[in-house]
Formats: sequence, C-alpha cells, structure tokens
Amino acid sequence: MPQQDRPVPRGRIRRTMPLAGFTARAAGGRLVAGLRERAGSDGAVERFHERTADHYAELLGHSKGALMKVGQIMSMIDASALGTGGFSPYQKAMNRLQADASPMHPALVREVLNAELGSAVEQFAEFDETAMAAASIGQVHRALLRDGRQVAVKIQYPGVAQAIREDLANTELLTTFLRFATSASGMTADVRAVAREAAARISEEVDYRHEAAMIAAFSELYRGHPFIRIPDVIPEASGDRVLTMTFLDGMDWAAAQQADQDLRNTWAEAIARFCWGSYRHANLLHADPHPGNYRLNSDGTVGFLDFGCVKVLPEPQRWRLIAMVRAVFEGRKEDLRNLLVEMDFVPFDSDLTADELYQWQSELLYETAVMPQPVTFTPEATRRAIRGIFDVRDANHPIARMNTPDDFVFLSRVQLAIASVLASLRATLPARAMADDMDGVAEPTTELGKLHHAWVRERGLPSALDHHDHV
Repeated sequence: MPQQDRPVPRGRIRRTMPLAGFTARAAGGRLVAGLRERAGSDGAVERFHERTADHYAELLGHSKGALMKVGQIMSMIDASALGTGGFSPYQKAMNRLQADASPMHPALVREVLNAELGSAVEQFAEFDETAMAAASIGQVHRALLRDGRQVAVKIQYPGVAQAIREDLANTELLTTFLRFATSASGMTADVRAVAREAAARISEEVDYRHEAAMIAAFSELYRGHPFIRIPDVIPEASGDRVLTMTFLDGMDWAAAQQADQDLRNTWAEAIARFCWGSYRHANLLHADPHPGNYRLNSDGTVGFLDFGCVKVLPEPQRWRLIAMVRAVFEGRKEDLRNLLVEMDFVPFDSDLTADELYQWQSELLYETAVMPQPVTFTPEATRRAIRGIFDVRDANHPIARMNTPDDFVFLSRVQLAIASVLASLRATLPARAMADDMDGVAEPTTELGKLHHAWVRERGLPSALDHHDHV
C-alpha cells in the first residue's frame, strides 16, 4: 500500500506500541553506542542520535495525529538552548515535520472536498491537487475562486480527529514521547504536566469551525493594520473538515533566515507586537506562535496563518496578566505576589516570598525587564525561558511550588515560543519601550510602533490598561 494511502492507525494500543517499542530499542542502542565510543569508535553516540532522530521523525510523520503535533512543538525549540545539545539531531529531524508530511492521494482529496462541500466545490475555478503544505492534522492546497480570489484550502486527513481523540485519552502516549525527547536534551521537566498542556492545546485544533471563528475574530481585530496580515475565511467554501481562506504570500521561515538583519529586526517587532498586542487589545491569546505559521515579506509585513489554538482570556485574568508584567517592570514585588495569588498561580497560604516570585518573573522577562536596551535576543533567551518555565533545577524552584491555572495553561508555551522565534532571528529590539507603548504608559519610539498607534487611534481600540472592570 503506498505510503500516502495508509490509514491513520486507530486504537490506543496500536498507536502506543510502535512508539513505546521504538523508545525501548533506542534506549538499548544508546547504551551500545556509548560502549563503542568508549572502546575507541569516535562519534558513535553522535551517529546513533542522527539515525535515531531520522527514524523517530519518520514514525511521527506517519502518525497523522497528536504524536506528530507534539513533534512539531519540540521541533521549533532552538536546540542550542537545551543545555547538553543532545536534542540537536532530533530538533533538526523533526523540523521536517513542519512541511514534509506524506500527502493524501488526489482522489482522496476530491472525496473529502465533495463530502464536505457538495455542489459548493464548484466555486473553485482552479484547484491544485498537489498539496503546498502538509502537517499533522491536514494539508493545504492552493486554489482560485470563480470570483478571482486566490485562496488556501486546508483539508483534514480522514480519521485524524478520531485518532487524536484516542491519543489525547491515552496520556501515556504523549508522556512516552516527551520523556524520550526531554531525556535526550538533558532536561528534567515534569513530562506529565507538559503532556497535559500539549493535550489541551491540540484538542482545539481538530475543530475547523472553531478555527474559522478565530480567524474571523483576528481578521476583524487587525482590519486595516499597517504591517500585520490576517487571512479572511471563505465560509461558503468551508465545513467541518475543509477550511478555505484568502491566500497570503510571502517567504517561509527557512528563506527568511537569509534576509539582512534590519529586515529580520522589522519582522521580529511585527511578530512581537502581534503576540503581545492581541490580548492587550482584544482578550485573544494566540497560543501557537510557530515559525511555520508566518509569511514574511520584503516590505516588513508579516502574515499569520494558523489560528487553531486561541485562548480567549476572561477580562479579569487578561487585566491581571498585564498588571503582573507592569509590576515586574516597575519593581512592585508585593503587588506582583498579590496578582499571582489572584490569578491562581500561587496558593493564598504559600510560603513563596515576594522576592522569590519577583526573581522568577524577572528571569522570564529578562530581556524586557532587566537587560540594557535595545536588547539582542540570543539562544540564552530561550535557555532562560526554559529554566523559568520548567523545573530543571531543584524542588525549591518556584514553578515546582505553584499551580497552573486553566486560563494560563498556554502562557508558558507562548513565552517560550516567542523567545525562541526572536532568538532565531537574532533580533535587536527596544523591547522595554515596545512593552511600555503597548501598555499605554509611553509614546512609541519605533517606526512600527508609531504606525501601530496611529492604527489603534483610527480604530478606537482601548490600550492595554484602559479596561476598568477587572475587579
């Protein structure tokens, strides 16, 4: 049976056994490679990791579900930030999962389109049966509507929704993968907690109608924005397993790495303002700031493509989040502790002191709150985010003595991803001044900031701290 026609593996045991068996064999192979290297075979361990990473990526690519999605999560982390470097070959191999998943056969693509859209499929004047991108849940095709609009059509793999539901019900499956990946990196994170967070994020991504609603919300929010581009949904050509949106052109992440530094800095500021600004202006926390979701243009504009995972923050929590960041910037340690209690991060009777919590948050916000400005984001930014988010030191680390409130289950993912994205661009930004102008406590100092604020005024949007119903 051709690879692209293989059905999605079904059943909890069937989907766990290949991964668990591979992990067990890999552990034995790593031991043998270590013995060979000590016996004089230079590079045996490195070669083992490279072979294992290729096989692991192939296994995940065939899974078409939560396994592959978690592989993509891990792939976007800058491997140089993970301390030992042992994860590097896995990170490189899994990067392929962003674009190299095996596609559906064209006949199957047509079958899904006809089943979902019926006669509405005739709206396509042209449809490219070769997928332009393939990912964990679906693949994307270019098409032309009869009214002349260029569109991207995302089609969900048959059976993937059921497979993902079974994956997420089988928490040991995600835990097994994360245990392997984190042990390769030298991390000692609580993999079960990470698995729970990944499961919460992935569960929304199967629902294309939910994503369509989120695209519409972001498209309306950023209507007329000078440098942030959001596609428009085409409702009449969308359904449960098909999502059609206007096409956004631009460079992908790999091509963008070759651009000159000034342009990379401009893109970085646009990305940061999108990620930081969405929950400041409209309670929307975009929880998947993945570089594969960006389209970058030579005029400095950035298109954002994937809205499968968005947290709509309740107003009290949105306000507290911004107030918490302001408390760190302004050194108000007791206010910070009180806000973390109100946000349910810290139990009321916790022995964590205001000084300990301030030190922890200062590390997480180091580039913005502590470093001299402007600041250049480096792999150390990612390492610092990992240290602050995961308990990689000891049981006394504040994160080991705190809760993860439901409203902020995605927050650590966003913080880590943004740090990694900005570090990958080696961006130099006036990060503190940007945060201050977005919070409405200072005038913008950058050209993009001035353009953004002119747009805010034109749209009549509130600044981050203008809401008063936070109590």
